[in-house]
Amino acid sequence: MSPSEDSLPALPANPRRADLHQIVIVGGGAGGLELATRLGDKLGKRGRAAITLIDKTRTHVWKPKLHEIAAGSMDIGEHEVDFLAQSHWHHFQFRIGEMIGLDREHREIEIAAFVDESGEAVTPRRKFRYDTLVLAIGSQSNDFGTPGVTEHAMKLESLDDAKRFHRRLVNACIRAHAQGGRNDESQLQVAIIGAGATGVELSAELHRTTRELVAYGLDRIDPEQDIRLNLIEAADRVLPALPPRLSAATEGLLRKLGVVVHTSARVSAVEAGGVRLADGRLIGAELVVWAAGVKAPDFLKDLAGLETNRINQVVVLPTLQTTRDENVFAFGDCAACPWPEANGGKGGTVPPRAQAAHQQASHLFVQIQRRLAGKTLQPYRYRDFGSLVSLGEFSTVGNMMGALIGGSLMIEGTFARLMYVSLYKMHELALHGLPKVALDTLARMITRRTEPHVKLH
Repeated sequence: MSPSEDSLPALPANPRRADLHQIVIVGGGAGGLELATRLGDKLGKRGRAAITLIDKTRTHVWKPKLHEIAAGSMDIGEHEVDFLAQSHWHHFQFRIGEMIGLDREHREIEIAAFVDESGEAVTPRRKFRYDTLVLAIGSQSNDFGTPGVTEHAMKLESLDDAKRFHRRLVNACIRAHAQGGRNDESQLQVAIIGAGATGVELSAELHRTTRELVAYGLDRIDPEQDIRLNLIEAADRVLPALPPRLSAATEGLLRKLGVVVHTSARVSAVEAGGVRLADGRLIGAELVVWAAGVKAPDFLKDLAGLETNRINQVVVLPTLQTTRDENVFAFGDCAACPWPEANGGKGGTVPPRAQAAHQQASHLFVQIQRRLAGKTLQPYRYRDFGSLVSLGEFSTVGNMMGALIGGSLMIEGTFARLMYVSLYKMHELALHGLPKVALDTLARMITRRTEPHVKLH
């Protein structure tokens, strides 16, 4: 029999260092893993604090890369980071499990039992004590309660989601090839709902990888005639959160690739045979991906009385401390951090971007050390370096802005591609350091010449 919640003993996340300041980071995404790694190297290694990272999965993949995994253009093994190995090398502890509760009075968090794919319990439900708690849980897509999304659409929120989509894509192509003829007009049609960065990048990546996949012997499929990619957006343009010039350039490139772009197209339901629009039209599709809207995980709403906004983000002060508890910090996509300069000086919150999580992780790395030293915490200030959208091997477009150049400049082509790649390299450098990143990059360049450019299973 499982112990009751009240009978669960609350233990320090690292019992061997129970006398040290306990720093617990929940969420091993880009920001959380970077922070745990840097704090481990600085404080954990020297015995100044005990750092523990908690995540519900065993490995980390940079979330902006999920569309490449879904399309099959990225070798997961070359980019996946094992949490246990990373914690061993960088002097922090990793504990697997999903956070399900918080007791701010006793400074305890509750972690659900971890169950494997066969339903067998691997770890029991546990409680851990903390002195400083950092929430870096990330975000998920927001389906706004649209009927049929849960039953008939896939999302790209995790590595498992991306793998699942790719398996279904490959199976769909093999099935179509084996049967020889198709009567269902939706077969081999893909509908991507949401023309933000994820939807746009997935569209371009799928255009390339589906053609490479078919080239490996699936000669009964004509990719130009049989495969159709539909990109659906409720706003009047793709990439609605970015400057109109960038949207126009991106849409032009997508249309040249043959992607069917539907703008001002509000989805009313997702059905077994495709996507139903508010005007009654049905866009037939065998595979549907929901990539529209962003919200923080539902369990954060009213978590232990912490202040949250309408999309479940934890509201934080400029110091990244939550408004109702100075011992709890939140950053990244799960946090509503003030950005006074947004909207032409009218104010707003920091956008859910990888660059924001990286900046905030670097800021908290310094501020947590100040906290341990009893010093006043300094406020975080977001620096907007612009946005970049990769269209795979075809092009990269973006805009550089803010503190980088003192204005706004649209960029595309090779220079934009280099800037896009550099964002990921900055993340890798924060996790592994220059020697390992340099060697890994060289190894990838070599293996790409001897292996298929698309994952075939």
